[in-house]
Amino acid sequence: GYSPVLCSLKGHSDWVRSVAFSPDGKTLASGSSDKTVKLWDLSGGTPVEKGTLKGHSEAVSSVAWNHDGSLLASGSRDGTVRLWTPDGQEKGTLRGHSAAVNSVAFSPDSKYVASGSGAFGRSDNSVRIWEVATGKEVCSLRGHSGSVFSVAFSPD
Repeated sequence: GYSPVLCSLKGHSDWVRSVAFSPDGKTLASGSSDKTVKLWDLSGGTPVEKGTLKGHSEAVSSVAWNHDGSLLASGSRDGTVRLWTPDGQEKGTLRGHSAAVNSVAFSPDSKYVASGSGAFGRSDNSVRIWEVATGKEVCSLRGHSGSVFSVAFSPD
């Protein structure tokens, strides 16, 4: 019979909260409650784990690739966004949220990263825009009365 499941990737020790394919489709990033991001090589016949990215102190809530796959962002309940190269090297940590980072997204030109934040009992509830080259916060968008769970840039 028909099965929509092509394969199951096992390696995280807790829930997987977010996945993202690289633009070329050859790598999958998965973020987990085990505080790690795993990179999976999909270029062969069988997916292979090719690295574990460690650095977050709480669950990883969101992962996103930039437009050409040269950078991966991860957002965590520890309130940070981390930037990684495809080979697993950490390029920087973006700090400024006072609550969990629930979502991350790159701008179409990859010059900026947006992060959405908020958690029960904590009042950040903001979207922050970061300049990738410098790691500096460009602006903070406030006004949500609750947590921000998803961010996205318009294609134009």
